[in-house]
Amino acid sequence: MKRIGIIGAGRFGMSLAETLANAGAEVILIDRNRPAIQSASEFATALQGDATQPHVLAEAGFGECDVVVVAIGSNIEASMMATANCKELGVTSVVSKATSELHGKILRRIGADSVVYPDRDSAHRLARAIANHDVVDFLEVADGYSIAEIDVPDGSRGLTLAEADLRKKSGITVLCIRRADADPNKPRNVVIPQPTDKLEPDDKLVVFGETRKIDALS
Repeated sequence: MKRIGIIGAGRFGMSLAETLANAGAEVILIDRNRPAIQSASEFATALQGDATQPHVLAEAGFGECDVVVVAIGSNIEASMMATANCKELGVTSVVSKATSELHGKILRRIGADSVVYPDRDSAHRLARAIANHDVVDFLEVADGYSIAEIDVPDGSRGLTLAEADLRKKSGITVLCIRRADADPNKPRNVVIPQPTDKLEPDDKLVVFGETRKIDALS
């Protein structure tokens, strides 16, 4: 089970926390606002505290989280300090919410691994990416239909694309394969798949189909 920390119990943070909890993740939510924290206690470990203080995050267990999302809203200084504190604690993946491009650049400069913009990235989409470790990237192209990058399903590793027959078995279409280069410092190669192409264990598949079917497969 993934352990996810969320800093900020505003609309974005609360929606993210509830979606992640419903997906089976262990969620720790912290905010200064007691009423907001109380309403989140039904689905998360909800704590009142100041995330700009490093010892508060450490005592709350944020250093042991797989991912921490800094979902603080308009208080740019607080979001920056919380982001820096999480990286200081050794959190592997810190996702920070930004209110502008400049804010986002600053967050990246001080250590944020990813930056999201509420006007462009919904909490639901972010929760899907965090909760489902197989989905590397996700793009909803129409209502109920998506393009996603996923790991090769367990039962398909070592099979050719024709043998795996993901379209018939799972209802999704493989658009391309992203395969690791022999030189680990180079980016993955893009392979336009043929039926005889064998699916290697560390391949990434870019697929298209109904969102629910992609979720079921990954």
